[in-house]
Amino acid sequence: MQTKQTKQTKAYGTTSAAEPLKEMLIDRREIQAHDVEFEILYCGICHSDLHQIKDDFGGTMFPIVPGHEMVGRVTAVGNHVKNFKVGELAAVGCIVDSCDHCEYCNDGIEQFCDEGTTYSFNSPDKYLGGATLGGFSKTYVCHERYVLHMPEFQDLAASAPLLCAGITVYSPLKHWQAGPGKKIGILGIGGLGHLAVKIAKAMGAHVTVFTTSPSKVEDAIRLGADEAVLSSDNEKMQQYARSLHFILDTVSAKHDVNIYLNLLRHDGSVVLVGLPPEALEIGAFNVVMGRKSFSGSNIGGIAETQEMLDFCFEHNITAESEIINIQDVNAAFERLERGDVKYRFVIDMNSLSAE
Repeated sequence: MQTKQTKQTKAYGTTSAAEPLKEMLIDRREIQAHDVEFEILYCGICHSDLHQIKDDFGGTMFPIVPGHEMVGRVTAVGNHVKNFKVGELAAVGCIVDSCDHCEYCNDGIEQFCDEGTTYSFNSPDKYLGGATLGGFSKTYVCHERYVLHMPEFQDLAASAPLLCAGITVYSPLKHWQAGPGKKIGILGIGGLGHLAVKIAKAMGAHVTVFTTSPSKVEDAIRLGADEAVLSSDNEKMQQYARSLHFILDTVSAKHDVNIYLNLLRHDGSVVLVGLPPEALEIGAFNVVMGRKSFSGSNIGGIAETQEMLDFCFEHNITAESEIINIQDVNAAFERLERGDVKYRFVIDMNSLSAE
């Protein structure tokens, strides 16, 4: 029988989709034998945090504390923990529990767990009941199996978005074998797309960015893209017909994916990692001709996330980030909703103590 002993910690959350985030006290479970507790130093802000606090997908369990891009320092470990020590850097991303015995968990793709993945926040909490509460808080407690070893990035704050945005683009780039000799398209330059450019280039691919924003054409080149194209320029777009091996689609608004299917070589794939709120329509001939495919990808497993962190550390890849205090989080969410950030917000969680 699981213990329900708890201790309180400061956090920022909300009790309603109509209310702003504010300081609150929440319960964290007392450390169990295989648990790691860490003080959260930085927590990234993801677009899915915004969707959840606004209940855009339905099913938000209030009160909610968002945040699933956590970087921290270990403050305590359970009696059976061998791979983490007090004082070490640690990180937690989207996944904090799974069944650990289904075929997907055995294959290291816990995000597809048959019995249901437990996410960092807004998932049923198997230990305390209610919902899991996320990283907009002073501390987090997690089973060691889902805690990651955080490399000593020079800019630790800017590494926090790798825990979601980084793995979300790394996993499909690896799965569809981005690398030398491959021509890769990145659709959209935002929190996901800008990291996809950096990672795909580090893998050795030739990278072309497609964007609807004229200002981001130049920025894509600054980020390392070989080419950047304004997608409204029909003449320019025609020059890329049947030329790309793979296109990573990071766009979360409604858009016509058929345009991009026509840019693929035979056996190519457009892979969606964004979450448009409306259904996307695929023309049959756009996939039948050339044996093309339209696919999707969702984060990555724990082992692959660790691999991604090590890869990004080796290649000095972090997110272009704006560091904010927790007191400014509501304004940051408003700016995020307007697309007014290049390219990720990261909260300095030390600011929570300043209240």
